[in-house]
Amino acid sequence: MLVDKQLVEARQALQEQDAELRRLEQERHRIEQVLNERREEIAETRLREQEHKLRAQALSAAITEAGFELQAIFDALPAEAEAELWQGELAEIEQKIRRLEPVNLAAIQEFEEQSQRKTYLDAQLTDLNTALETLEGAIRKIDKETRQRFKETFDRVNTGIQELFPRLFGGGHAYLELTGDDLLSTGVTIMARPPGKRVSSISLLSGGEKALTAVALVFSIFRLFSIFRLNPAPFCLLDEVDAPLDEANIGRFSSLVTEMSEHVQFIFVTHNKGTMEAARQLCGVTMREPGVSRLVQVDLAEAAKLAGAA
Repeated sequence: MLVDKQLVEARQALQEQDAELRRLEQERHRIEQVLNERREEIAETRLREQEHKLRAQALSAAITEAGFELQAIFDALPAEAEAELWQGELAEIEQKIRRLEPVNLAAIQEFEEQSQRKTYLDAQLTDLNTALETLEGAIRKIDKETRQRFKETFDRVNTGIQELFPRLFGGGHAYLELTGDDLLSTGVTIMARPPGKRVSSISLLSGGEKALTAVALVFSIFRLFSIFRLNPAPFCLLDEVDAPLDEANIGRFSSLVTEMSEHVQFIFVTHNKGTMEAARQLCGVTMREPGVSRLVQVDLAEAAKLAGAA
């Protein structure tokens, strides 16, 4: 029983201590709140003090700029001088001035400022006109050179396609035609007529004929290097170009690719055996076992040597 009584007394003492702790904590919060309020008041007072200092400095600078000395003004002030009285007199004078007819007292100064700005803008306009004339001259020069280079390239490519088209088709003829008179905005049309056909539109050509016509155009560009001089490429990729071609056209296509490969490296995707025979190296995928693909690379020259040695 004695232990229970001591436990009850200890708990009561603990509760009293907790209550006192909460009271002290509340008092601490109150004091901190008051302290924060005092800090804010001090900060506001400092801001007002800084504002008054800046205003005093500005007024002092204005007095000095007007040609007066601040100390001399203080010495000349009468002992009975009151700021409120002078402010009232100043307001009365301003009211009398407003009753007068509108007069822009700053017109002379504004005129001088606007005259200086006009002189500056006139100089800027002269510079802009000079730059504009320079740019227009450069544009005319670029347009002239562009027309000349385009015409030269067009003529050379046109000559190339006129030469290569009969080789690929075994006859016929093709040429390029401009759709407009202005060389800077004109389009280019391919006019193609395979041997034995009178075609009025390229859409009437078969798939193989369209492919060969496109090849003739591309190869004519490669052969003459009219574009590759400006933007050289390491290789040319042909993807299933020979798919719509028959055996005769495959032979002519392969022969031309072999000839052009002396100047441009060709990588072509094909399933045609005739085209593969014209290649120097073959890269393919084989599946010896179901579901297992394997890459195969064959150098045909080395393969031929090995076959001869065997």
